[in-house]
Amino acid sequence: MTIASQSSPEAMTASPPAAAPATPDRTPARRRTTLTRNRWGYAYVAPFFLVFGAFSLYPFVYTAWVSLHRTSLSDIDGGTWVGLENYRNLLQSEFFWNAARNTLTIGILATVPQLCLALGLAHLLNYKLRNRTFFRTVMLMPYATSIAAATLVFAQLFGRDYGLINTLLESVGLNGIDWEGGTWSSQIAIAVIVTWRWTGYNALIYLAAMQSIPGELYEAAEIDGASRWKQFLNVTIPSLRPTILFTIVVSTIGAVQLFGEPLLFSGNGTTSGGASGQYQTLGLLMYQQGWSNFHIGQAATTAWAMFMIILVIVGVNALIGRLRSRADR
Repeated sequence: MTIASQSSPEAMTASPPAAAPATPDRTPARRRTTLTRNRWGYAYVAPFFLVFGAFSLYPFVYTAWVSLHRTSLSDIDGGTWVGLENYRNLLQSEFFWNAARNTLTIGILATVPQLCLALGLAHLLNYKLRNRTFFRTVMLMPYATSIAAATLVFAQLFGRDYGLINTLLESVGLNGIDWEGGTWSSQIAIAVIVTWRWTGYNALIYLAAMQSIPGELYEAAEIDGASRWKQFLNVTIPSLRPTILFTIVVSTIGAVQLFGEPLLFSGNGTTSGGASGQYQTLGLLMYQQGWSNFHIGQAATTAWAMFMIILVIVGVNALIGRLRSRADR
């Protein structure tokens, strides 16, 4: 008997040893070919970085440099280096803290009702309603309206003597309100303008997120006997948590930067935010310091203070979102 006949079937069917993996070609010619192929991609994205550097990054850095100088609008380059003195003066200024309080209260008065209304409208539009496209378009119309036009119209509605809202209040036996003269009344009026403009925009964001929720979740909840309201609380809201967090962050950033509505609410374009600064925001204060009082260094300091406030708010919201996601696991 031969040796081949005595070998086992495993030996006869054994596969040859695997070949060693080919090493990538790292020759200089190969690298030059890769760079040549990628340079077109770099060329396509280069305009964005050029525009970003010229109109975003450079002003950002230059504003930080100006905030460390005592300078005026007429002679920005001739300022005197003062270090952190502008920041110390800002923290000791009662105008800054007044504007910060007003910004906070107006932001809360505008953001909370705005997002709640947007969530409710999105939930209604998520059903199979007739003419849904028409309603979605109508909700975007306030957002498409200019800030100047919307604010001037609402300023007339909230007028003390001939405003429509006071006329309605007086028709039911109530006294008219000096909406611009009071602290809370003026801030509520400005919050109404912001809510009117941004509710539809946020509603469409919520609607897009709702349409990505799997229908099986609602079917399972319906089989378990959950009502529409319980489905909304136990299925829709948990699924929308990342989107809700996003809209909270964006709305908060917009509230910190609020400028157009309080500027035009008085009707005369003053930057003081009312006779006693009752609705002056941080944006108005920055504009008043730089373009009314010509203290451009102090205005740059206020701008950086607003930026730091936004960073803190975004960081807190991100931390809350991360803690909630860990708790859900």
